[in-house]
Amino acid sequence: MSAFEQVLLIVGMMSVTYGVRYSVLAMSGRITMSKRVEQALRFVPVAVLTALCTPILVKPEGQWLLSFDNSHLVAGVVAITVAAISRHLLLTIVLGMALFLILHLNLI
Repeated sequence: MSAFEQVLLIVGMMSVTYGVRYSVLAMSGRITMSKRVEQALRFVPVAVLTALCTPILVKPEGQWLLSFDNSHLVAGVVAITVAAISRHLLLTIVLGMALFLILHLNLI
């Protein structure tokens, strides 16, 4: 793929992404949504984050690895638990990353 084709591809993806997001934002002030829809939309960021993170937790090398040997999964479960209990974002990130590095580099 040439450099021009790469730039064209990036511009095309940017246009599609911007168009989809702008159309929703432009109509958001004109359309009234029910309380039920508004409540459901609050779960979209969590659902998207879960969809992005789950594959690396359970298939870090492209193969299923559901054991304590999977440093991604162990650190992810610990981070989810810390987040659920403490509700403190920085603590969750620091503990999750620290545990991942310790396990991944076989420091314990």
